[in-house]
Amino acid sequence: MNHKTIITLLLLLTALFPEGLKAQKRDNTYILFTGLVLTSDSLKPIPYVAIKNNRRGLAGYTDWLGHFDIVALKGDTLWFVQAEKSTSWHIIPDTLTGNRYNIIKTMVQDTIDIPVIFIRALPSKSFFDHEFVNSTPPDDAYEIARKNLELEAAKEEMKLRPSDAKASQMMIAQSRIQQLYYYKQAPPQNYLSPTAWMQFIEAWKRGDFKKKKRKSTPTY
Repeated sequence: MNHKTIITLLLLLTALFPEGLKAQKRDNTYILFTGLVLTSDSLKPIPYVAIKNNRRGLAGYTDWLGHFDIVALKGDTLWFVQAEKSTSWHIIPDTLTGNRYNIIKTMVQDTIDIPVIFIRALPSKSFFDHEFVNSTPPDDAYEIARKNLELEAAKEEMKLRPSDAKASQMMIAQSRIQQLYYYKQAPPQNYLSPTAWMQFIEAWKRGDFKKKKRKSTPTY
C-alpha cells in the first residue's frame, strides 16, 4: 500500500467513526489528581507516601500534611506505598468529564513495624561539609529525660531563692489590683470552697499545724 492509499483510509475512518475518535482522544487527556492520604484508625496525615503509576512509574510523594497533587491519565492505576503501611491502590475512573479528580485515601498499619529513615538529597556535594558540621542531631530518650530533670531542678531552686526587687514589685502590684477589684464590697470568703478545704486537709496531713519543740540550750 502506498502513502496515498493509507491517507485515504484514514480520512474514511475519520468520516465514518468521528465519535469513536473523539472518545479515544478524550480518554487520553491528562487530569490533575489531588487528595489526602490518612491513617485508617486515627485519620492522621501520612507524610512521604510514594505514589506510583502503572504506566510511568513513580509519580510523586505526599507532603508532611499528607497532601499530594500529580498529573495522571483517566483509567490509570496508582499505587500508594509507605514502609509502615500496607500498599494500597486506586483506579482513576475513565468516565470523568472534568480535568480534576480528588480523593481521600486511607492506609492500614502494616503488621511489621520498623523504624523509617528518610534520606533527602542535597543540591550539591559542597553543601555536605556545612550540613554535617552545623546540623544538630535530634535528642534521644535519655537526652530528653535529662533535660526534663534539669528543668524540674531549676524550678525547685527558684522556689528556694528570695524574691528580688522585680518580683516584690509584682507581688505588691497584684495585691493592689486585688484590693481595687473588691473596692467598697466584701471580698468572697473561702469557708465553703472545696479547694480551700482540700488544701487545709493536705496541710493537716503533712503536720503543718503541729507545734514545733524548741531546742533548749545548755547553761554552763
